[in-house]
Amino acid sequence: MLEAGGRTQILLVVGLIFLAGCGGALPGDAPAVDGEPTDEPTVETTTANGTVEVHYINVGQSVSTLIIGPDGNTMLVDTGHYNDDGEYVLQYLQAQDINRIDHLVTSHNDADHIGGNAAVIEYFETEANGIGAIYDPGIAASTQTYEEYLDAVEAYDVTLYETREGDTIDFGTTDVAVLGPPDPYLENRARNENSIVLKITHGETSFLLSGDAEDDQESYLVDTYGSQLESTVLKAGHHGSSSSSSEPFLDTVTPQTVVISSAYDSQYGHPTETVLQRLADRLIPTFWTATHGNTVFVSNGTTVSVQTQQPAPAAPSALRDGTAISPGTTGAVAERLVLTGDGTPPVDVDDSERTDSSDEETISTGGSETNFEIADINADAQGDDRENLNDEYITFENTGEQPLDISGWTLEDAAGRSYTIPDGVTVDPQATITVRTGSGTNSDTDLYWGSGSPIWNNGGDTIIVQNADGNTILEETY
Repeated sequence: MLEAGGRTQILLVVGLIFLAGCGGALPGDAPAVDGEPTDEPTVETTTANGTVEVHYINVGQSVSTLIIGPDGNTMLVDTGHYNDDGEYVLQYLQAQDINRIDHLVTSHNDADHIGGNAAVIEYFETEANGIGAIYDPGIAASTQTYEEYLDAVEAYDVTLYETREGDTIDFGTTDVAVLGPPDPYLENRARNENSIVLKITHGETSFLLSGDAEDDQESYLVDTYGSQLESTVLKAGHHGSSSSSSEPFLDTVTPQTVVISSAYDSQYGHPTETVLQRLADRLIPTFWTATHGNTVFVSNGTTVSVQTQQPAPAAPSALRDGTAISPGTTGAVAERLVLTGDGTPPVDVDDSERTDSSDEETISTGGSETNFEIADINADAQGDDRENLNDEYITFENTGEQPLDISGWTLEDAAGRSYTIPDGVTVDPQATITVRTGSGTNSDTDLYWGSGSPIWNNGGDTIIVQNADGNTILEETY
């Protein structure tokens, strides 16, 4: 076994080999493109070809992400916690019939991210078709888990690259840009703040994997890349810690959805209420491996299908209302949501929220939600608004071809005042329903908020409609 100093040298020597061609592609071996350097880093986009799958494996208080490219090429980012020695990750990879890892990425060398590195390397090098190369930020850790990881690298002679901002990993037609860590390192080489950060772009869709990046690295990313950080899907940094997923970072990335990987009973309180509130304020559907289980995103370059093992609330404020699902639990995933690369509202297609009957028409709370549109806005009631509350109203129309069950949906203004639609409310195809501000008796065509004062500002406001799962169906400013 090598001494600790020797271990560090492995990283440094391999890093020097890599850095001789810094800025070019990492293995996979696309040639570097000649040209003058630019002042501003760029994140490339690609034309979609086939599908990309991004699997967030339920590994408890840890993280492990499997990416499968259009040509079957594979990348594994992190391998779970040291306390299970890669068991959950290997079990999942075997269930997915993965027989080779082309790219093994270590976001940083904390033991809850490299816990299965040694076991994964040993398995794929002895019982499967090997590891193509390993990518590491180059900052050592003084743990037994880290020693075992480097022992496995040496024992099986796996290529190890020190990986920094500006590098790329060749993943066929799918672009993988390395946005961190920078050179020089941030915050005196703190491991979290120098995570390998990847942006994976497939057509119009993209995924941002930020490791355990905290406020310093997030600030660096925002300042350096700005709008180039915009991504369809964001993995919340540091398991949902308050030190990550800052407001400026979220506002720059503008994700359509966020996934959090942490334990249901996390001793650190992950995800924290602070982060959940930030996500709720931005109406971002959120998936948590602790309640949704293994969570898979499938991108065809235009849309992203969100699939989970079990249904659970995706509204950040209700995330903890879901039922826990233990790491290692087997079972197929089902589609819950469809995202679009152009940023239009997601479509909830959760089969568990549908009612089918051979004797009755299907009433959907899923795929028809994008057919729920605003038909009329009357914010300025005739006369004194306060004395004519029922003349202040919003009218909605079901423009689809099937009845739409809107039970439990919420209508909210920009100030956060909210009205919940009662149970049993269904809007027929091409029919309308009006929500009036004042009081009255609900009917098939009119609902009453029951407010004692006006809701909608005459000079302009924002109308937000969310379904019963907390997913935003429409948002319109007048």
